[in-house]
Amino acid sequence: MGTADADSELEALEIKLLLEGIFRHVGYDFRDYASASIRRRILGQVQAEGTKSVSGLQDRALHEPACMERLLLGLTVHQTSLFRDPGFYLAFRQKVVPLLATYPFARIWHAGCSSGEEVYSLAILLREEGIHERCRIYATDLSEAILRRAREGLFPLHAMREYTESYQRAGGKRSFSEYYTARYDHAMMSASLREGIVFAPHNLVTDGSFNEFNVILCRNVMIYFNKSLQDRVHGLLYRSLSRLGVLGLGRKESLRFTPHETFYEALDEPERLYRRAT
Repeated sequence: MGTADADSELEALEIKLLLEGIFRHVGYDFRDYASASIRRRILGQVQAEGTKSVSGLQDRALHEPACMERLLLGLTVHQTSLFRDPGFYLAFRQKVVPLLATYPFARIWHAGCSSGEEVYSLAILLREEGIHERCRIYATDLSEAILRRAREGLFPLHAMREYTESYQRAGGKRSFSEYYTARYDHAMMSASLREGIVFAPHNLVTDGSFNEFNVILCRNVMIYFNKSLQDRVHGLLYRSLSRLGVLGLGRKESLRFTPHETFYEALDEPERLYRRAT
């Protein structure tokens, strides 16, 4: 075996031990995340922390709570924006809102909500469609630190121009500036939008169902999981969705080749909106 192969095997072992240590020490389970993605993020944290190896990162994270929190933030993916993928929100307005309007009250689960941009986008949409007061959004993420950010509703002011364009393409009906107040170099989302939103920790990998929902959005989350974990999470989402409830996935995700593929019908296949049929 060459030196490069030996180094690669050692690195793989170190990563396996680190992920096992994280799970046993703080209960966050990254063991079934896609290997290339999790490796890239771990090596990024090795560089950020200035340790010489993955084992060095493990030693520091297990003994320094602040380092562990930074590591958890680094391992979770928080790529998001207000009205990300505007076509999805336009399809939601046209095909999901009429269904929700038939309910006296609707529960919506936004799983893997990250720093909250897409949750506030949904709240704005529901407000404009006149059903915000009849909906409760449960926004969950595994990271307490990222949930604190989501609750604050503070986003970079310089991004508002881009977000405004996305809002308009998503079928926005008002002036987007009505939904936030400028504070120095940040925009604070309107406090009224937070009414009806419950931010809470939930780990899709280790936690179970906690309610029955009329809509579940789990977008751009499972692309970071391996096939086995994807199937497990799909089972959790299916069990948590009411009959005729709506599931929304990300554009790079699909129900194809999952154990629950035949349990749904497509509302809008290009935008990954499905309705539970059985």
